[in-house]
Amino acid sequence: MLGLRFAKLIERHSEQLSKGLVIKLHSSERTRSYRKVPAAQLQLQLGDLYQNLSLWLTTKTESEIADRYRELGLRRAEQGVQVEEFIWAVIIAKEHLWSFLQREAMADQALQLLGELDFLLLLEQFFDRALYHSVSVYSKAAKGQVA
Repeated sequence: MLGLRFAKLIERHSEQLSKGLVIKLHSSERTRSYRKVPAAQLQLQLGDLYQNLSLWLTTKTESEIADRYRELGLRRAEQGVQVEEFIWAVIIAKEHLWSFLQREAMADQALQLLGELDFLLLLEQFFDRALYHSVSVYSKAAKGQVA
């Protein structure tokens, strides 16, 4: 699949991408509560995702995504991150990746269009599922119902 080439590109630049995203999350007025989350912790978590993106997009099951992002949603709720800011952070993360890919893949756009479309679908599906499962525990955490 041509789109996985983009995942590998992201994996090779995972440190740069995670640093840039942490800066955006800590400086955006729409994600103020992320300033409570230590930058080193955020960068480590984001770096891990970016470093293993092709695995998350192609081999991880819905159940594995659910487990990971329910845990993340619970952690962020416990850290005082507001749910709307969590959602905005996921949106910023998607835009951050697309901006990176646009800069890196400008040279041979026509040849890579199919790969970009395939990759976009996988990326959208992954982040949408991550968002759903993370947010699903917010209301339970607020009510003290999560074990």
